[in-house]
Amino acid sequence: MKLTTAGESHGKGLIGIIEGLPAGLRLDLGEIDAELAVRQSGYGRGGRQKIEHDRAEILSGVRNCVTLGSPVAIAVWNRDYENWRAYMAPEGCDGAARRLTAVRPGHADLTGLKKFGGEDARNVLERASARETAVRVAAGSIFRQYLRVLGIAVCGYVRAVGGVSDEREYAFEELSRRLPDLAMMDAEKETLAKAQIDACAAAGDTCGGVAEVRIKGLKSGFGSCMTYDEKLDARLSAALMSVQAVKGVEVGLGFGAAARRGSAVHDEIFYDGARGFYRTTNRAGGIEGGMSNGEEIVLRAAMKPIPTLMRGLATADYATHAAVRAAAERSDVCAIRAFECIAESAVCAALAEVVSRRLGGDRMDEAIRRYGGLPQ
Repeated sequence: MKLTTAGESHGKGLIGIIEGLPAGLRLDLGEIDAELAVRQSGYGRGGRQKIEHDRAEILSGVRNCVTLGSPVAIAVWNRDYENWRAYMAPEGCDGAARRLTAVRPGHADLTGLKKFGGEDARNVLERASARETAVRVAAGSIFRQYLRVLGIAVCGYVRAVGGVSDEREYAFEELSRRLPDLAMMDAEKETLAKAQIDACAAAGDTCGGVAEVRIKGLKSGFGSCMTYDEKLDARLSAALMSVQAVKGVEVGLGFGAAARRGSAVHDEIFYDGARGFYRTTNRAGGIEGGMSNGEEIVLRAAMKPIPTLMRGLATADYATHAAVRAAAERSDVCAIRAFECIAESAVCAALAEVVSRRLGGDRMDEAIRRYGGLPQ
């Protein structure tokens, strides 16, 4: 199973193609649009979300809401394209207008120009933009529905925003009550986080945070210790790191494990005739030796502050080399609520690929039967 995306931030739209999805998966198309709405929500979002009202359109691979086994093509059209047609149309446009040379620190602008050539960073930023994640969320909803049929659930919440951190541990079943504005669990912490976002907005600044994604119901043995690129933690971490603005990923205790002794890190194993092998702790975050061990998988991803600041950071103009302030494209103050949704989608995509590789099957009933036959 594989997802490929295409499209620019202010282009006609974003396209995703899913290959390898078995036939016979009944899709809830309304759920896809609901996930897209979550991606556009959250305290601290910017003006772009007032223009776009994202909806997914299935172009191929589905008939009467059921997958056919052929590639599924999905589109999320950009409403803002009408305001950018004169500058972005592939058929011909005014390439000199909306030119960006005041390259922005923290973005792909400068490095992208050096790599791909040209003198207009727009040719880079349009694809590097986090707008690309809209179609990943749409596709992620399809992957989530595939996993759910097998009994695998993915959910998450926001642990920290701008230095306000919630260190309490929550059961998977509690995560459904996360708060709507920032997807935090604690109302008092969310109020403090909103105050941080307001302070950033007043100063023309931005802030990031940490999202936690959990996987429940995944049986043991997914991933492999035999080849480095098949390790489950490597695959899931790469998926999270592929999301714009992510600068760090943890599995289980993560960096905290480095400060503890081994006796306080490794999960002891017990055996009971009725339960079989089991653990009473999950510090490994559900992954040992690059493979799922049947416990809940726990992942955390750190999102840096959005690099487009309304007050602009110091930079050098790419064309003139003059000292200038970085261009202020329309941006958010904080997009952590959207990021949590995107992180879940990225995990769903990577996990569905790993699961389908082990199960195979051209049809969903084959995949369901094979998964049911695996040991816990």
